[in-house]
Amino acid sequence: MKQPAQYIRWFEQITIEDVPLVGGKNASLGEMYRDLGSQGVKIPNGFATTAEEYWHVANSTGILDKLKEAMAGLDKTNVEDLAKRGKRARDLILGAGIPDDLWSEIERAYDKLCKEYGPHTDVAVRSSGK
Repeated sequence: MKQPAQYIRWFEQITIEDVPLVGGKNASLGEMYRDLGSQGVKIPNGFATTAEEYWHVANSTGILDKLKEAMAGLDKTNVEDLAKRGKRARDLILGAGIPDDLWSEIERAYDKLCKEYGPHTDVAVRSSGK
């Protein structure tokens, strides 16, 4: 039996109140999908990963303390230092990998989209500004 998704939300589940969970653009997509679809406007289905997913990756891959260390003593007025710290944070995140449980959720969700739209469905992947 499949576990319910813990780290993703389908557009039909997302409202504007979910901005802290999925970001503003995904919350808007959820609103459009739910409200405009019933009026005959074709909005493609999709899903968003949640802010919980970010914390899960940071904790389960062991990078959270390293991220905190990289940002300790941050001086927002020192652009050069900010750029170095930002690069360090990006490198940590990009090198962390995706935990198996999260990857399984994303695979199941993508498979569901492929059943709806056909094999090898193209998707848009974006990052929230949060």
